[in-house]
Amino acid sequence: MSLKLYFHPLASFCHKALIALYENETAFDGHLVDLGDPVARAEFLKVWPIGKFPVLRDERRGITVPESTIVIEYLAEHYPGRVALVPKDPDLALQVRLRDRFYDWYVDTPMAKIVTDRLRGPGQSDVFGVEQAKQGLLTAYAIIEQEMKTNTWAVGSQFSMADCAAAPALFFANMVQPFSDAHKNVGAYLKRLMERPSFARVLKEAEPYFAMMPKG
Repeated sequence: MSLKLYFHPLASFCHKALIALYENETAFDGHLVDLGDPVARAEFLKVWPIGKFPVLRDERRGITVPESTIVIEYLAEHYPGRVALVPKDPDLALQVRLRDRFYDWYVDTPMAKIVTDRLRGPGQSDVFGVEQAKQGLLTAYAIIEQEMKTNTWAVGSQFSMADCAAAPALFFANMVQPFSDAHKNVGAYLKRLMERPSFARVLKEAEPYFAMMPKG
């Protein structure tokens, strides 16, 4: 098979790439990498020395594609399917890319800050940084709440790359900074995302690993 995805089932950015692959039923081989295994880690670093997930390898074209957004852009260009995750219209595509960045930087990043802080040893917690992250999430929730008053998906009525980013970001963010009564539209959006077959499949496959998530 031409495409091979290096991933971990608990990594939100891997979820993002998997949603895109499942959305268009793109054939690929999934390669789960355990970075705690020295041999597996060394093999993965040969593919991508930065050591971050996900990474797509296209054997047919001899190309290695890191970074979830770039993976989806690459699939849209070279392995397009029935769902245009990156619209051809340049103005609409710009809006999709903007929302993609929004969910990566302003939802996923602060969420990850809170999660990784919980993995720190006693006396090593970054209390100030975690509080900043929580406030950042609340600001992002407020923006999404307004957008979802009229939108079905991240950009209007069409599912896109931005929704691939939003799904795991909001799913995990709701675990560490739960939505409140002021975020009913955000909650309804996440519900739609979780009911989308592509994301539902990702969550089903990740379910055995959720016990590994650090508790607050």
